[in-house]
Amino acid sequence: MKQNIVKTRLKNNQPVLGVLSNSNDPTVAELCGYSGLDFYMIDGEHSSVTTSEVQNIVRACELSGITPLARVRSNDPKLILQYLDAGVMGIMMPAISTVAEAEALVQAVNYPPMGSRGFAPVRANEYLLGSMNQGEFVAFANEQLLVLAQIEDKEAIDNLDDLLTVEGIDGFVIGPRDLAMSMGFYDGPGHDEVKRTIAGVVEKIRKAGLIAGTTAATGDQARALIDRGVLFCLNSFAGLLKTASSDFMKGRG
Repeated sequence: MKQNIVKTRLKNNQPVLGVLSNSNDPTVAELCGYSGLDFYMIDGEHSSVTTSEVQNIVRACELSGITPLARVRSNDPKLILQYLDAGVMGIMMPAISTVAEAEALVQAVNYPPMGSRGFAPVRANEYLLGSMNQGEFVAFANEQLLVLAQIEDKEAIDNLDDLLTVEGIDGFVIGPRDLAMSMGFYDGPGHDEVKRTIAGVVEKIRKAGLIAGTTAATGDQARALIDRGVLFCLNSFAGLLKTASSDFMKGRG
């Protein structure tokens, strides 16, 4: 396991931009790395990506210099463990609404004494063949792994003050579309009430000294979010492809 460049940037109050991808093709991750993005987040929730495919996606990320992260489909410690053992350097967990759920995430991601993650000779720790002994690696991994909780419903908003006190959570990523539906706006997050709610959540996260993240469809949107203190911005792979295709097709007239 190497230094988590994304987490280092975030700790230094520097923004990071990346992609959430539902592709199981390592070439896609490799292309994203060579394109200059900061992180490649494997979408294990809204995709058919399996844990057996994660290792090669992570290898492609490492080869092309992009930080591999993953959104895992459920807050299952054994499932999270498989992603981490493959070399993923951070976990974003969807639909974290309660303190108990946030604490369970922290426990699953971290080794003791911060958590309860199990230890084995896997590629994340160079199969125990690297330069670190077990104690050194455990401490290093706990320091480098990025732990993000997604805020996607009204319950999370109601519990936000308590969620912000959970030790071991590095930040919170707002899912605007699901949050809007939870608030009764089934046509999307463009409503003023949703926008005000998101702005309030971002402000609270920042005041707590934690990372605030959300989605950005364009570079201009990302810049506007960064100016408001959002440091973790992600687009979907489909969104990036659509934007690039639309821009390219302008040439046809």
